[in-house]
Amino acid sequence: MPETVRFMFETIAKGFLIGFLVSSPMGPINMLTIQRTLNRGWWHGFVTGLGAALSDFIYATITLIGLSLVSDFLTEYESGLQVLGSIVLIFFGIGVFRTNPLRGWKPDRIAGETQYLKDFISAFLLTISNAAIILVFVGLYARFSFNPLIDGTASLIAGLVSFLVAALTWWFLLATLVSRLRKHFDRRGLILLNRTIGILLMIVGAGGILLSVFK
Repeated sequence: MPETVRFMFETIAKGFLIGFLVSSPMGPINMLTIQRTLNRGWWHGFVTGLGAALSDFIYATITLIGLSLVSDFLTEYESGLQVLGSIVLIFFGIGVFRTNPLRGWKPDRIAGETQYLKDFISAFLLTISNAAIILVFVGLYARFSFNPLIDGTASLIAGLVSFLVAALTWWFLLATLVSRLRKHFDRRGLILLNRTIGILLMIVGAGGILLSVFK
């Protein structure tokens, strides 16, 4: 396989994985998506996810461009930054694991048809207000050595598109799963799901430290 093609596949795979890891933890937006899916239907839940995906995409792009401006520094201290990024990822996983997604669960029933645009905008504003997500992006980019901008415009587009596809895939799956199981939905299953995702994040972070130390 040509080196250029291999790098492109790696970029797409890393972008997809980062997009999935950023979207999946059961935070306020995931809970809002579940509420709206249960109370109003699939489209309202999915559109809520679209608003969150747009916000994450903006932050992903801003962080990527910012890191690319200091690419020489990142290359020089790559191993140390990978360890630091992995540590950030572990703490993020611990936070996800300890979070109770049922806390603050409130009914979201609204009489009549709700405009999809309102669902989209409210989710976007709620997500964009959390600028701390940039730290998570920095940790993930460092952990996976994800910096496609240095390989050219095509690589950058591929990385960001794969990130967006992963985010949309998550919101589609979440809204579909909740919609299909709405009659038998056990909200306490969210706690198990959240802890599973938290453990996964911690494992990825710990694996990054081991690989950086023993590579």
